[in-house]
Amino acid sequence: MTLLEMSVLYDTSAAAIRMRMVQLREEFRRTRDPDDARALQRRMAELLPLLQEARELAALTAHYYEKGYHKNGKYTL
Repeated sequence: MTLLEMSVLYDTSAAAIRMRMVQLREEFRRTRDPDDARALQRRMAELLPLLQEARELAALTAHYYEKGYHKNGKYTL
């Protein structure tokens, strides 16, 4: 598998996480139970770093070999 192919997978994962977060936000807006609301907020907070990482890795793997591309130091040695 090439890095470009991996970037598509990361982008697909990011889209799935985004869709789940949209669903959770809708559930949060509709809920009247404070315990459910806290659980939904906690789940959204847990998904946020996963979404950010998937986006960053999609960009990194898509452009890794391009000249002049500034790589994210978080993912390079």
